[in-house]
Amino acid sequence: MKIALAQLNYHIGNFESNTAKIIDGIKRAKSEGADLVVFSELSICGYPPRDFLEFDDFINKCYAAVDEIKVHADTIGVIVGGPQRNKTPEGKDLFNAAWFLYEGEIKQVVHKTLLPTYDVFDEYRYFEPAYDWHVVAFKGQKIALTICEDIWNLTDAPLYRVSPMDKLILQQPDLMINISASPFDYNQEVSRKNIVRENVLKYNLPMLYCNCVGSQTEIVFDGGSVVYDAKGNLVQELKYFEEDFIVVEVAENFGKNSVAPAIDPSVKIEDAAATIDHLIDTKAINKIHDALILGIRDYFSKMGFKKAILGSSGGIDSAVVLALACEALGAENVRAVLMPSQYSSDHSVSDAEQLSKNLGNPYDIVPIKNIYDAFLTELKPIFKDLPFSVAEENTQSRTRGNLLMSISNKFGYILLNTSNKSELSTGYGTLYGDMAGGLSVLGDTYKVQVYALARYINRNKEIIPDNIITKAPSAELRPGQKDTDSLPEYDVLDKVLYQYIERRQGPKEIIAMGVDEALVKRILKLVNTNEYKRNQFCPIIRVSSKAFGVGRRMPIVGKYLS
Repeated sequence: MKIALAQLNYHIGNFESNTAKIIDGIKRAKSEGADLVVFSELSICGYPPRDFLEFDDFINKCYAAVDEIKVHADTIGVIVGGPQRNKTPEGKDLFNAAWFLYEGEIKQVVHKTLLPTYDVFDEYRYFEPAYDWHVVAFKGQKIALTICEDIWNLTDAPLYRVSPMDKLILQQPDLMINISASPFDYNQEVSRKNIVRENVLKYNLPMLYCNCVGSQTEIVFDGGSVVYDAKGNLVQELKYFEEDFIVVEVAENFGKNSVAPAIDPSVKIEDAAATIDHLIDTKAINKIHDALILGIRDYFSKMGFKKAILGSSGGIDSAVVLALACEALGAENVRAVLMPSQYSSDHSVSDAEQLSKNLGNPYDIVPIKNIYDAFLTELKPIFKDLPFSVAEENTQSRTRGNLLMSISNKFGYILLNTSNKSELSTGYGTLYGDMAGGLSVLGDTYKVQVYALARYINRNKEIIPDNIITKAPSAELRPGQKDTDSLPEYDVLDKVLYQYIERRQGPKEIIAMGVDEALVKRILKLVNTNEYKRNQFCPIIRVSSKAFGVGRRMPIVGKYLS
């Protein structure tokens, strides 16, 4: 039997486009002689559809798409993901389902058992877990068909009380197929391959694992669909961050005597060390770079936007965002605005100009001194003779935010935010100023990673001027200002932030790593007291295992460590 894996980029709620992609995938599978073609989790409607699932009209459109697709499942089997209504009165109204189509009919529907409700996932809000399990019989093969999380319960402390494969293995299946919507983070490839391999070795069956690709606002799906033989060898791997398609021939004894050469032998891949160092190695930065490019590109294309704008300060963050945006959207579609004040250094302007010349993107220089002075003149009766403070600094930032939003509105641009995760963690940003924007590109990358991204962007030639990378970071809101006036050195700060945010380590554990106790307490207090700022922030492209936004839900008025 020949099985095709169609790794595609779907658009939530775009039934016409999703259905057309699936039908094209079926046609290609037929042309390449496949007996069965497999698509990813909730491919009909896109993942995650969230509260769209609460609308009957949305579910009706899912059903209509299944009816349209099944016509093309005449001489070929098709596995496609989509919601199914729960016909029993008990439980949630829907199942997260895998529809098996053949001979123009719905032959069988398999329901997802394990419904993740953590991080970016909230499936139990909408779906009822499966309560029976049956293999799919097709062309002399018995297929154990599961959906994403269903295979992720093989740990020393399992999250769920039942594993669907433990039920399905009793029916003596010949192979496993898993359809997934597995989000990217810079460790996920290792975790994903290891969990597939562990299932293969536990059940002594080959697995074909079909993931989706593409970005849905903040969540990036990286593809990387895989095929493992029953010995735990990786025999096929699809591309990352791109659509891809393969046909695998599953021989009669594929499970016990694989006929396919192994790409990687059956060896567990070691997880990266739990330190910040592994976040800046070349492999991690390469993945983050590609994820951010896809995140920007898909956000614009799926929203129908064409052009981006951002403030270019001559600093490292705006430089990296500008370079990424130009690669994602084309330099001609990215407008940089340089907005020097009386506190801006000459090299900041010249560095920003040189960057845009290197990239070939349009740019404007709009000095803000006169606007800023006008603000202070009007505020003088209220400010009186109070000393210069953060209020005046933030007025500069908000002046720049207003200018960027005005140009954005006038010409139909989307403003890209340039704040990084270190700044967002500690509240080192101005609401309605440098925190303005429609999409955050670097909001899930620490400052040390931003520098690593800059070096990666310059890997073949100098795109970001070297002076931007080597000079001390500064907001330039007062004479001689440096980031370290307000924050610890970034290599220390980011170490603490990573342990607290990604690894959920408490102050005792972090202090035990050799970090000064007072500094740890100060940093954690900054994180927790600035939740109110992050709560008003734009969507952040997620590249880590714990990003700000939908995957990290903290109370704003909480007292813990604050």
